Amino acid sequence: MGVHDFLALYDGYPDARHQLCGAHLIRELTAAAEDHPDERWPLQVRWALAELNKQAKKATEQGLADIAPERALVYLESFHHGVAVGLSLHPRAPGRKQSPTRNLLERLRHRSADVLRFADLPGLVPFTDNTGERALRPVKAQVKISGCHQSETGAVAWLAVRSYLDSARKHGLNALDAIRRALTGHLWMPPIVLTD
Repeated sequence: MGVHDFLALYDGYPDARHQLCGAHLIRELTAAAEDHPDERWPLQVRWALAELNKQAKKATEQGLADIAPERALVYLESFHHGVAVGLSLHPRAPGRKQSPTRNLLERLRHRSADVLRFADLPGLVPFTDNTGERALRPVKAQVKISGCHQSETGAVAWLAVRSYLDSARKHGLNALDAIRRALTGHLWMPPIVLTD
């Protein structure tokens, strides 16, 4: 399962199940609303996605495998109706090149299963790839500041420390406590979960 933006590169994994990043879509819908202030569909689709995300979080917190069907139906109908209205207001232009708005709408229609997978599998599929992007941000900052590591050994060591700290943070342990534990011989390890 991969959560990602809509870079065509990811489609090179046809056997993978995809989730298009909701945060990227929300940003695009916000831009469409700004570009077309007289049209309500971008706000409607954005609202539907945000509400489905809230319902998915609520279902997960309650230990449920699904969003309540009567709630999901309202937001799913609103999503699909908003996309249909947007497509009617932004017909295809001649040729291959389309407007960003038309491209967004076609993606929402043709890849709706990949847009809405988080709502089908709450707790199993995240709405955004922000966690993954957040984990990569320090690596990009390091490269930007110093250009590169001086050796492969140094790069591997730096990445191991970053990975350890990021994993500890995701499990509720702050960086200083994780470092203190490592330096005092009580290395923190993520819990092992055994499945049947």
